[in-house]
Amino acid sequence: MAPSTQFEVSQPPSDVISAVVFAPDNTNRLLVSSWDRNVYLYEIAEGTEDATLVNKFEHRAPILDVCFGANGNEAYTAGLDCSVKRIDLSTGEQTVLSTHEKPVRCVVYSPQHSMLISASWDHTLHVHNTSAPNSTPITISLPGKPHALAASPSKVVVAMTARLVHIYDLPTLASALASPDPASVTIAPWQQRESSLKFLTRAVACMPNDAGYATSSIEGRVAVEWFEDTAESQARKYAFKCHRQTAPEEEGGGDVVYPVNALTFHPVYGTFASGGGDGTVALWDAEAKRRMRQYQKFPDSVAALAFSNNGKYLAIVVCRGFETDMEDFNSAGRTKVFIRELGETEAKGKGPK
Repeated sequence: MAPSTQFEVSQPPSDVISAVVFAPDNTNRLLVSSWDRNVYLYEIAEGTEDATLVNKFEHRAPILDVCFGANGNEAYTAGLDCSVKRIDLSTGEQTVLSTHEKPVRCVVYSPQHSMLISASWDHTLHVHNTSAPNSTPITISLPGKPHALAASPSKVVVAMTARLVHIYDLPTLASALASPDPASVTIAPWQQRESSLKFLTRAVACMPNDAGYATSSIEGRVAVEWFEDTAESQARKYAFKCHRQTAPEEEGGGDVVYPVNALTFHPVYGTFASGGGDGTVALWDAEAKRRMRQYQKFPDSVAALAFSNNGKYLAIVVCRGFETDMEDFNSAGRTKVFIRELGETEAKGKGPK
């Protein structure tokens, strides 16, 4: 079994990173979006510990999220300038798909339905038919400000302020887009839930087997829930504390609690990784309800995580957070992207205790 290795990406962004994502059809290709107004495209050289900057794509304003589209040559971005853009990664051409009234916080692409969903701080979702990029997107009003968005093969989960969680059925959205007058269709959530976490949601990730999702909060907790709305399934949901450190006794003891900024599920084994403001990354077995391992502490907050499409790589974004203070904030030279090549069974769960 090959041992795990880890290396740092050269030429990282100059400011805080908002998102990292691997291509759906290329294990070695990844995108990084940053507050420095650029999207960075990297390629991992096969058989080496090196990732090369292939290109970067400048925007007018900081980029809050990025995702790949149908393949590794297409990307979509969410901008602080309120726009949702498509990037042709081969030519660099950028096209505005839609414009929200306030900054766009998240974008997620559904390959099963050729659909892009954007979530904005104007309390709306835009549902785009990427097969017809000139078509008008469907607008869905939300009861709260969205902070996190994730899609499974059949569902999209929107986590908002006030502990609100709405789950939409993707086939229903696809049917609405295919109707003669999509703008006139009224779309209701498939489910409306209250978050199991008492504080603001920072991240959400869906299970690759389409069974459920995980959320994390600013208060060092993660919750795991299932989509199926039966008493048996809902009884399985649980939450746990993580990304906390023991405070020195001279400071009163107790826990120092950090936000859990990132979640990502392994595409093969269904285990998941979490990253926090404490500078650590942990691997969890959702079914067995236990931590599998915790990696070494990084120099700054872990801001984003992503597994490659086959689970071979884990991208770890490390940059300054606001866990201590916001005065004289400067991330220059402190933003880093690490690529961990996992051992063959490193992310494989061991089953129930």
